[in-house]
Amino acid sequence: MSSLPASAPPPIGTDDVPLTAKTRVPRATNAPVAVLVIVPTLDGGASDAGAVELVRILEGAGYSTVLVSRAGRLAADVTTAGGEFIPLDVSSNNPALILRNAIILSRIARERRCQVIHAFGRAGAWSGSIAARLNGTKFVTSWHKGFREQNLFKRLYNGIMARGDRIIASSEQIAQLINDRYGTAWNKIKVVPCSIDLERFNPEIVTRERIEAIRATWGVHRDTKVILISGRILRRKGHHVVVKAARRLKEMGLKDFLCVFVGEDRGRTHYTGELWDLVHTTGTMDVVRMASPVPDMPAAYAAASVVVSAAIQPEGVQRAILEAQAMARPIVVSDLGAGPDVVLTAPAVPESRIAGLRFHAGDDAALAAALLRLFSMPELNRATLGRRGREWVLGHFNSASVTEQMLRIYDEIAASTKPSDPAKQNKQQTKSE
Repeated sequence: MSSLPASAPPPIGTDDVPLTAKTRVPRATNAPVAVLVIVPTLDGGASDAGAVELVRILEGAGYSTVLVSRAGRLAADVTTAGGEFIPLDVSSNNPALILRNAIILSRIARERRCQVIHAFGRAGAWSGSIAARLNGTKFVTSWHKGFREQNLFKRLYNGIMARGDRIIASSEQIAQLINDRYGTAWNKIKVVPCSIDLERFNPEIVTRERIEAIRATWGVHRDTKVILISGRILRRKGHHVVVKAARRLKEMGLKDFLCVFVGEDRGRTHYTGELWDLVHTTGTMDVVRMASPVPDMPAAYAAASVVVSAAIQPEGVQRAILEAQAMARPIVVSDLGAGPDVVLTAPAVPESRIAGLRFHAGDDAALAAALLRLFSMPELNRATLGRRGREWVLGHFNSASVTEQMLRIYDEIAASTKPSDPAKQNKQQTKSE
């Protein structure tokens, strides 16, 4: 690995610094000079997008950010937002690599004068926490999903995410999980959802031609009821539950429907193979389609009759579900796929306010019943569900609201961070050289 530049960036927040973000938010006068962001990959997952979003928010407010990750398609977004990108594989749970990465991260944090290390993902969090201790910096973690704890080792490994000076949960569901599992004090847990590009995911700007192009790609007619499942093909996403529910829908006599899986397995071909076997054994080849990722996701949502999340473990906030609601699509979600703060469903809200239906995770019969109930509604009622979902997302998952919440947390961190001693920093810099 090539050596990193020894010089630190100049202080930021002055009037002569050019802006790279769309909107500049006044920064607290005692804000940290720089923030080191650690994320395993930049391929487009929830954590990946969340890390890039954090860079945009902080850079727009006058902070300086350095993002460390394995290179991916979102790397250009980091630099476009004004952050510095340093390629480093921080995804391995190998103890030797975690320690090696901790040393590298410690050096990066010291040279860039970072006063906060913010980790997305467990392996990077272990390395980041060690680096934070070595440098005496604040340590923050972000949870975007619930992690399985099959054994004591997994509990120990996952537990690093609950050891931050601040712990940011993507939803109330994840915040409750953190408190239940680790007894983490509520004053350390902050709930900040992700924001959605509401200009892009706007049903009013998606043309009929774009929708028909998507439906033609899937080979469906205008009258076909499309059940869309968007996201990576992973066991925890519950695609197998959808396949079993599709079989039940056929047995119930439902006609003209198609379940479309839009996503990649990213090399996890074992589960994909299991899905194909299940499709064959359940006789659902005619109503299940595994489609390649779609570049025009707004049109894909608009082409769907309903969007489903059948997750079998806590998912926090799934961007796909928020995007679908922004596109005014009705939602059917498992009780682990999203909490009531993400999708308005009974009994959390009265029937007159629901934006979708909920079923017990893993229960394919309950999923089939929910879908049948939805399709039995008049078209106007289904449209009303979609409208309520869009209104909810517009009010709670917009960029301005999320930015305000995140900067409030960073202002609190900044207030508790003592200004660095320039003489001490210069001494450390001399040692590193």
